[in-house]
Amino acid sequence: MTHQSGSLSTAMTLRSPWAVVPSLGHLDAYISAVNRMPMLTLEEEQEAARQLKNNDDLEAARKLVLSHLRLVVSVSRQYLGYGLPHSDLIQEGNVGLMKAVKRFDPDQGVRLVSYALHWIKAEIHEYILKNWRMVKVATTKAQRKLFFNLRSMKQGFKADLEEGTHRDTLSSAEVDSVANQLNVKREEVLEMETRMSGGDVLLDPAPSEDGEQAFGPIAYLSRSSDEPTAMIEARQRDALASEGLVAALACLDERSRRVVEERWLKVNDDGSGGMTLHDLAAEYGVSAERIRQIEVAAMKKMKKALADYA
Repeated sequence: MTHQSGSLSTAMTLRSPWAVVPSLGHLDAYISAVNRMPMLTLEEEQEAARQLKNNDDLEAARKLVLSHLRLVVSVSRQYLGYGLPHSDLIQEGNVGLMKAVKRFDPDQGVRLVSYALHWIKAEIHEYILKNWRMVKVATTKAQRKLFFNLRSMKQGFKADLEEGTHRDTLSSAEVDSVANQLNVKREEVLEMETRMSGGDVLLDPAPSEDGEQAFGPIAYLSRSSDEPTAMIEARQRDALASEGLVAALACLDERSRRVVEERWLKVNDDGSGGMTLHDLAAEYGVSAERIRQIEVAAMKKMKKALADYA
């Protein structure tokens, strides 16, 4: 008996018009399934909406959502020209539909389909603006309106052209027409058209199939000297060569400092260096070997001072 009851329950579920729709991973099956979902009458819609509003009835919410999934599919088709996956557009539209169902008030005298349309479009618009390009093309309300109307208006202008005439950009008169209709500045229309017509370019393209490195803007937009690590190292070298060197020389006694300066830091006008070991030895009345020892000891002391400074 239990087995028969279980089979009957399964059969009823399979025949139910409210059976769960397929995953969006199978887009054709999903669209076919949502188009078979029954539409609610006005009375059924209001009853379900009141059940949700008054009792938080999740089954009522489910009916309201499922019966309007076809609306999301229909609206999402209007935005296929932006090159984004249809399944993603539907998914975002479904989020908007669920928000609409949650906020829907059956006593306001409007059908859910009219109320949900705004929420569905709003979610799809937000998704497109965030994902259509890596750089945002519309941030203000006026720019968003321009973004979503410019494409269709350009198509209308193209349809009015004489046969055999082709033009990708707007004429001056068309720019003025768009600006007047959408109540935006002429410069904003020109800027938006430029931004929408440009494609994304990879700064550092991946290697080709044969292993060769593809050429990209990164090759001529950047210099190795501008790389952050290289810039930090260059600043450190400059600091060591100036303030660091002065501090290191200051730790030496007068004779050791003069030996280092003559041997390593002095450059004459003719390009020659300072005094030789023998010149210094003769001046101080010691052997050249002694001057060499003083030089080695001074360099070790300076190296430690430079390390401490860094």
